[in-house]
Order: sequence, then structure tokens, then C-alpha cells
Amino acid sequence: MSQFTHFDAQGQAHMVDVGDKTETRRIARASGRIQMQPETLQLILAGNAKKGDVLGIARIAAIQGSKRTADLIPLCHPLALTRVAAEFNIDQGNHTIECVVTAETLGRTGVEMEALTAVSVGLLTIYDMCKAVDRGMQISAIQLLEKQGGKSGHWIRTGA
Repeated sequence: MSQFTHFDAQGQAHMVDVGDKTETRRIARASGRIQMQPETLQLILAGNAKKGDVLGIARIAAIQGSKRTADLIPLCHPLALTRVAAEFNIDQGNHTIECVVTAETLGRTGVEMEALTAVSVGLLTIYDMCKAVDRGMQISAIQLLEKQGGKSGHWIRTGA
């Protein structure tokens, strides 16, 4: 296992120097899910939630969240994102919504944190919009699915 990159030789936190890295196309995909009562999911799907189009607003929130990652995660580099896409997959049998985000940039560092932040913000937005009817919703399984680009190359989650 390699060393943590956000600490210097004295153990002090620092922002990683990416100045000598090659600019490459970087892509990351992340996902997570929110489980709720069946009735809550039906309200969302019917478009009858009191605050409006839950999934439409969650999509915009996810995209906005990706753009604010460097403001939220202290040692992240601000990135010029070239694309962010958020999609929602409905599992009616388990009354769950999965959020999958793909983030892309042309740069010297990856976009994994942007994809993961976007998923988190998208799911939190669903919670916020529906908490009046279902405070027991559960957000889980936020994870990186895939990353491409950079020196470490292509990585895909296996197994889970």
C-alpha cells in the first residue's frame, strides 16, 4: 500500500503538488443510494412532493455540489470540470433511489472527490425535500465505481 499523499515528511497536512503532473482526461463515476418508505418513493415518482420535482432538483444539486468540492474538502484542488452528469435509478422493490454521477475534467488531478461529493449532495437533497414525510430515510453505499486518467490509470470497483 502506498503512503498518504496529503502529509509531508514531518506529518503536516498539505495540498499535494500537482504542478509536474501531465494533464490528461480524467473521469470518475460514483454512486450511492437512499432508502425510504414505499409511500415516500411513490410521492417522488408521482411528482406530488410538497417542495416540487425532487429528482430534478437533486440532479441540479449534485452538479452544483461537484463544482463546490474544493470549498468543502480542505485539501482538494479547485478543478475546471468539463462535464458532470447525475442520473437516478429507481428500485421500487426496495423503495430505493440510486444516484450515479460521472465527473470529467482535463487536468493534473483526478475528479473522484467531485463525483463522490456530487452523489452525497444529490442524496442529501432528496432527504431534505422529503424529510417532512419520512425522517427515517437512510443514505448508504456512497462509493467510487470507476476512475480513469492520470499516472495510476484505469480503476474499476470489483465485487460489490
